[in-house]
Amino acid sequence: MANNTYGISEIVGSSPESVQAAIENAVGKANETVRNLDWFEVSEIRGHIQNGKVADWQVSVKLGFRIDD
Repeated sequence: MANNTYGISEIVGSSPESVQAAIENAVGKANETVRNLDWFEVSEIRGHIQNGKVADWQVSVKLGFRIDD
């Protein structure tokens, strides 16, 4: 990790299944276009309610990625 430079991007993932699935959806989708993903941080958890029940989970995720030399 020494002498690396990182960028941070914030995205929102969602899933009707769970918070973990929402995180995995966010990271998986970002991995399709962002190189060198190294870490994530969940900064916010919220959900959507429909007919009095949790319809889906939404998570704001900060993603850290190494910037190429």
